[in-house]
Amino acid sequence: MNHPDTSQEDARCLPAGAAQAGATQAGLPVIQVGQIPLEPEPRRWLVEGLWGASAVGFIGGPPKCCKSYLGLELAVAVASATPALGSHAVREPGPALIYLAEDALSAVRQRVAGLAQHRSVDLSQLPLHVITAPRLRLDHAADRQRLFETARRLRPRLVLLDPLVRLHGIDENHATEVAQLLSGLRELQRRLDVAVMLVHHTRKFVPAGTQAGQGLRGSTDLHAFGDSNLYLRRTRAGLVLSVEHRAAGEPDPMGLQLVTTDEHAIHLEVTKQPPPQDQRRHNDLPAAILEALAQRPTMTRQALREQLAVKNETLGQILEQLENLGQIQRGQEGWRLRPTGTVPVPLIGTKGNGTRRGHETRLGG
Repeated sequence: MNHPDTSQEDARCLPAGAAQAGATQAGLPVIQVGQIPLEPEPRRWLVEGLWGASAVGFIGGPPKCCKSYLGLELAVAVASATPALGSHAVREPGPALIYLAEDALSAVRQRVAGLAQHRSVDLSQLPLHVITAPRLRLDHAADRQRLFETARRLRPRLVLLDPLVRLHGIDENHATEVAQLLSGLRELQRRLDVAVMLVHHTRKFVPAGTQAGQGLRGSTDLHAFGDSNLYLRRTRAGLVLSVEHRAAGEPDPMGLQLVTTDEHAIHLEVTKQPPPQDQRRHNDLPAAILEALAQRPTMTRQALREQLAVKNETLGQILEQLENLGQIQRGQEGWRLRPTGTVPVPLIGTKGNGTRRGHETRLGG
């Protein structure tokens, strides 16, 4: 973004001695490490466990998996100082600024009204502001400046931009172009101490064993950019939310559901039971594992666990059972279906962790 010189503004954030030293030196301002002011807390949350205060990142997922609903849910929670998803406290409430490029303003109002109604919040008093410009291009300096000035005037705690693909004309696979686009949003976040949330699609096919964020469509710079990221996916048991933070632990995946209280009041909430592993019967897991391996040549144990949202201990037991039955086998790159026409031949002895192993013999020559 092209903004006026901020050296005086930056200096006010530093101790007096450090600001003076920076001002008298040629080149870049510096500060002795012991003079850096301490944060009042080691970790600030905007929404407890889901999004860091002044964090940038993505809500990612395939089409039609409620990404926009989740973004609005968080924006309304922050603006109304009410729990997000019915269970995650808002720690730093305040105004929210949103831009939904694919939705008519009337549809935005209707969705927000439903979320407000669910919270018993007066819509006319909700400090949630909607950008009404017909177009916003983050790769244009003039539009970035307009976004900055709007945010500086309203001082939101959260800026939601949905979806990223409608907010630029760059090549999302070009690392340099992506980095330039994201740097403007990082500057917005740092100068105004505001959280920035981008909604973005994931690729149709994600290699086995990769983190959820590596499935974001476009350059890998997108995944590297996020401080807090939320990823949605659909399983046979329902909608699953995974959380990823740069500087905090990741909670277990959680199940989500859309709840309709009347024709217009629709909201997302965490399911009462943990996602799929407790909703799906134990006997269904072998079939689910075989189905997953049939769709991909090889999958690591971690990739299977993430896709099926199953406990690690339970997954290990089922994998061992399927291996003993000769239906799957483990290689250097992960688990795979056993090729047709081969059977395991047990041998006396142990390998690795003491588990009995055998050679594989192909039938029919």
